[in-house]
Formats: sequence, C-alpha cells, structure tokens
Amino acid sequence: MSPSRKSLLVSFAAGLSCVTGFAPLGLFPVPVLALAVLFHLWTKADTPRAAGWLGFAFGLGLFVAGISWIYVALHDYGGMPLPLAALATLLFAAFLALLPALAGYAQARLPNVNISWFRSPEEDKRTQPAGRFAVPMPVTLGVLMPAVWVLLEWLRGMIFTGFPWLTLGYAHSDSSLAGYAPLLGVYGVSLVAAVSAGLLAILWRERWSRQGRSAVAVLLALWVGGAALRGVEWTQPQGEPFTVALVQGNISQDLKFNGDALAGTLETYRRLALQSEARLTVLPETAIPLLREQVPTELVEQLRLHARSNDGDIMIGSFEHDAGGYYNSVFTLGSADEQHYRKNHLVPFGEFIPLRAVFGALINDILHIPMGDLARGGERQPPLEIAGQRIAANICYEDVFGEEIIRALPQASLLVNFTNDAWYGDSYAADQHNQISQLRALETGRMMLRATNTGVTSIIGADGRVLQQLPQHQQGVLRGMAQGYDGTTPYVRWGNAATMLLLLGMLGYAWLRRTVLSASAR
Repeated sequence: MSPSRKSLLVSFAAGLSCVTGFAPLGLFPVPVLALAVLFHLWTKADTPRAAGWLGFAFGLGLFVAGISWIYVALHDYGGMPLPLAALATLLFAAFLALLPALAGYAQARLPNVNISWFRSPEEDKRTQPAGRFAVPMPVTLGVLMPAVWVLLEWLRGMIFTGFPWLTLGYAHSDSSLAGYAPLLGVYGVSLVAAVSAGLLAILWRERWSRQGRSAVAVLLALWVGGAALRGVEWTQPQGEPFTVALVQGNISQDLKFNGDALAGTLETYRRLALQSEARLTVLPETAIPLLREQVPTELVEQLRLHARSNDGDIMIGSFEHDAGGYYNSVFTLGSADEQHYRKNHLVPFGEFIPLRAVFGALINDILHIPMGDLARGGERQPPLEIAGQRIAANICYEDVFGEEIIRALPQASLLVNFTNDAWYGDSYAADQHNQISQLRALETGRMMLRATNTGVTSIIGADGRVLQQLPQHQQGVLRGMAQGYDGTTPYVRWGNAATMLLLLGMLGYAWLRRTVLSASAR
C-alpha cells in the first residue's frame, strides 16, 4: 500500500527544510526536527514499500535543495544545455534519494512491523498476523531507525567513490553535538542527532508519560554531554604560533583556463603572494593553471626568494605530469626543499571518467571541463615539511572524507585545504564546503587553513570554530596566526570503526528486543 499524498508532501517538505540546518543559515535544530517527522511518518507506514516511498520523498527534498548548485557547474561553466543540466541535477538528487528510501524500507523489515500506537487493538488484530515479530516502538524510534539512517549515510559516503555531502552531522559544526566529533567523527555526530530525532518522536507520541520523560532525560544527557566534550582538549599545541597568508585570487571560472587571461592570472597571484610577510603563504587549487614544468622560471624564482626572505615557504596549486598521467597537485617553494602533493580522491566526471567507453562522449562532447581526466596521487603521501610544520595537504573535495584525512595523522601538525569552488558561482556550495572543513578540524584536533579561489577562504581552529574568513567573490589575502598541534584524538585512532560498531550494536539490540506479537493474546 502506498502512502497518502499528504504524507509524501509532508516528508518532502521535511527533507526540504533540512537544508536550512546547514551553512550558510546554520539552523542546526531543523534537521533533527525534520528527521523526527520522517521517523514519525515511518511508524505510520503500512508496509515497508510505503516507508521506502516516504524516505525517497524526504531524500528528494533534501538533495534537490541541498545540491542544486551542481546545476551551476553543469550549465554555467560546463556548457551543458539548460534542460539537460536541470534534468541531470534532478536525476542525481533522485539517485541520492534512493538511500533514504532504502533506509525507510530496511527499518520496516528489521524486523519491525510498525504497529502504529494510534491504532486500536482491534485494528492491530485485523492487520497484523499472530506470531509476527515486532520491536517495541521506543526501541524502533530511538535505536533502530537512527542506526539504519546513519548506516545508509555511511554507505552514501562509500559507493561510487562516495558523496557524503549533507551528512546530518555537518549541520552540527557549531552546536554542542560537535563535541562528539573527536570521538566518533561526523557519522558519530549524525548518530547522536538521529537518536535525538527518535527521542523527539517518542516524546511526541508519549507526551509526558514515563517513556516521554525518559526520552527527555536521555535527550538532555546527549546534548549536555556534547557540550561538556566541547571543552576537552584532545591535542596539544606544538611549537610557537606562526604567521600565515591565504591568497584568494577571485579568478572567474570562465577565465581560469582561458589562454588570453593566463598572463593576468599569473600576475594576480604574483602580486598577492609578494604582499605576504607570513612564514606560510598558501595559494588555492590550480591557482596557476599550468603544468609545474610550464610555470615561468622567473616567477618561480621570485616566489621562492620572497618565501625565503620571510624565513618560510609558499604552497602553490597547479598541475603535474609524469608517465602515470596528469595530476591535480600542490608544490612548495621557499626555505625547505621543493615538495609535492598530488590529489588522490578524484571527482567522477569532473576529474576522471568512469566507464570511459560509456561516458567518454559525455565529457568530451557535452561537458567542457578542462583537465577532466586526471590520474590519482598516492594513497598515503607523507606530510609536507615546510614552515616548521608537517602539513597534511588536501585538495578540494578530499576534505569531505574524514577517514582519508586521518591517514596523515598523527604525524601531521596542520591541515591545509586547497579549493576552487568558483564552479558553483554564488550558490551556497562554498559555505557548505567550509562547514565540512570544520568537522575535519574537530575530528583531528588540528587547525585547518583553507585557501580558495573565490571563497570561503578561512582559518579554522582546532576546536572547529571559524576564527577568520574573507568575504566571498573578492580578491584578497587573509592574514592571521596558526598553531601546529600534536597528539591523537580517539577518531584519529579508530576512524569510523567505533561508530560502525555502535551501529551494529544498536541493530543487534533492536533484534534482541523483538517480541512475538500474538493477536490472539489481545
């Protein structure tokens, strides 16, 4: 049996509202409330299929609103015709919505029969067969549904190279739940938020009964506990603070790879870099849109000497080439020997072509993306030893994967992200991306420096708080102080394994709490 149109619309609207919980609005309670609505609707679903449709409607609302900026990249800068770009964005959102749909279907099958507490015993006798297993509703809402939801979020971050954007935990970069990030990572924060949603759904159903009061008590404990964890210093400062300069060139994407504009681009970054008196100067992703060996020798020497005059180093985004192919990379100039980092986690269709025989024409004939077929750098590249630090570099989309960022730890003392979000114009993609970097700082107990082409260029503290940032779509240099850190957070030690064990434990607990529903006993 399919859910009613009203239920589908309510679920879609709840998913749509979730986006306000993420940057730039940051209304973090909204996604928790929205998920509570979805959980409530799931309990009223008559069949697993109906629960799946409700999950799909929720996911469609979430992703249509939350990743609409993909249209800008496809149409405005990728050259895809408007109808095709709009359709591609919608289809991608619908594809992502299949995972919330699967979550809805799975929670109704494992092994819950979703007996609504609003039904009478007589209705239950007519609709539920005797001898059917059921999980008590508080366990369903507070344990089973949250565990399945987060498990499917984790799966979304893994399949087809992963797309963990809009994972629920990112909405809590500045809430008290962020205290759980150094322990359990972003999926752990998602789990606490999802459990909170389940507890709110219990409270809605039970009001101020014993179970309702218990739900409030657990809810308060989770949020107060997160606030207390925010005060824990998992890592320690290493050495003295040092000066940094993060360069935002604000080169429009339609000019970035324009040969006629190249001289202006090089001059912009030369001029801004030479303004820096910092020990560490950082230029954004592919700031110099040339292969390393093509960068003018005069420019290289000028930048190297300037960095040495500051007793430091400069990090520059560019491309590299060797027998293995072309790479999105970073190279350094200055007091230390020249070092390199090559991007490992590439974006499908933007940086490499999956199933080339099938999709090669799409990239070559429909989308016009420069350097759209790159090679991967090594999976475990050593930190860059420059400016007195051991720097874990990550390029653009790589900072979305916490389990990959921690590969360079605990050796690395500082995280530096190189990004070009000019592909997404004036959308909120850059704000969402900056918020994701906040979670990486929290998980690792390290500062994160973000040098971007058009924004958000920022300095993020080891506690995940944004200390400084430049206005978007303006040329400038963000000058500030940074601090290296030493030590290991629990998340660096365990990665996502601890959260996965929690999820399995919760699913196991729900399984053990099964009871046999006997209609004849009523």
